[in-house]
Amino acid sequence: MADDFDLLETNDATQQKSAKVDVNWGKAVDTMKSKLAQEDDPEVRQKILNATLDDVVGMAEKDRTSLLDAIKDLTDYQDEVGIIFEKFSTLNPAEQKVIDDAQKALERAKIELEDAEKVADNWWNNLWGRKAKIKKKEAELAEAQKTRDGADLKAKSMFQERIESADVQTLLNELSYKSQAAVTRLKNREVEIKEVEDKLQVAIVEASKNHNKALEKKKETEEQLEEQYALLKQARQALEEVTDKQSTAYSEALANITKVEQKVEELEGLKNAYTTLAASKDSFVHKHNLTIKVLTSLRSNLQTHRAKLKSDTDERLKYYDGYVVALKARTDQEFAAILEHLGVKTDEHIGVTLAAMHTASSKARQDMMENIPVHEKVMQGVYGSYAESLQEIREKDATIQKDFANRYGIDMKELFEEYYASDPSAPAGDGDATPEKPVADGGEDDLLS
Repeated sequence: MADDFDLLETNDATQQKSAKVDVNWGKAVDTMKSKLAQEDDPEVRQKILNATLDDVVGMAEKDRTSLLDAIKDLTDYQDEVGIIFEKFSTLNPAEQKVIDDAQKALERAKIELEDAEKVADNWWNNLWGRKAKIKKKEAELAEAQKTRDGADLKAKSMFQERIESADVQTLLNELSYKSQAAVTRLKNREVEIKEVEDKLQVAIVEASKNHNKALEKKKETEEQLEEQYALLKQARQALEEVTDKQSTAYSEALANITKVEQKVEELEGLKNAYTTLAASKDSFVHKHNLTIKVLTSLRSNLQTHRAKLKSDTDERLKYYDGYVVALKARTDQEFAAILEHLGVKTDEHIGVTLAAMHTASSKARQDMMENIPVHEKVMQGVYGSYAESLQEIREKDATIQKDFANRYGIDMKELFEEYYASDPSAPAGDGDATPEKPVADGGEDDLLS
């Protein structure tokens, strides 16, 4: 906040005065009051008691709709009472640019027209199109003026379209801006009233002076009237003393009476004028005094409203910030609740999966253990057949081993002794029973060579 706390200060001569327009103030005020008097749903307590996060969403949206309607009504109201739009609403850069561009174009058109008119009015310049150029610049100026006149409406239309889709925070900012603008407007009105009060104070002084002067003049006139009435009485007596009605003396006396009577009538007129003027000035002294009292009271009331509005607006800014933060917190809480709900569901799914895993594992173990006896029974038959077959094989192995031990009924030693005992140089005779000499290379009997 500002360093000063002079909420009632009004001595600001630099403030611009509002444009004077013809306004049906009674109708405009009644319309606005009737809109403000419309009551919402009275079941507020029940809403608070039964509130949920989902309900709050609807309530916040209703707040936004109510704010939007209120700002629309305020905008319409300021149009009705002639408040200049761009001085009472916040325009974004794009909207303000519409007005600024139109104003610059208008100023440029004025300068160009002035430059065209400054060209010397002679036959040579006229020959080269001076008048046609001036006419063209006048048309451009008229078009620029038309564009400037419509710029406010265009900016307002853009503003209205933007407000239609605005969020609560934007609408609250707009309402705060209007409150701040209203504070400035009230201050300007107080300055205006103070200026009128000062003028009325001067008027009271002047009226009092004129009242006193009128009374003084009236008194002087009355004194002169007394003198003239005395002279008139003397003149009438002198006229009565003239016996010859046709004489010059009678004519002079009658003319003197007429002259005095004329002077008396003039003084009577002045006396009446001064009396009326004194009464009028006295009346206006009281009227001005009453007007000053009324204006001072109104100014005091405006100061009270302005001071409260200014102070409350500063507080509302904090209040609105709290409301907006609360809306954001509600949204965050809702998001957290969604995450929590999602987490719970995920936990449930994981728990189900883990439990299913354990159950499946236990059932698999049980199935395995149940299958062991079946497997053992099967294997018993296998092992029995295997043992039976193995017994036969061992018996046959024993027989084979025995045959090997007996060398298949052949005594190899005797065979070789018989071979080596014969004469190797003696020719073999027919019919000899001597065995053949073993084949040395590659014969079938050379199994161990």
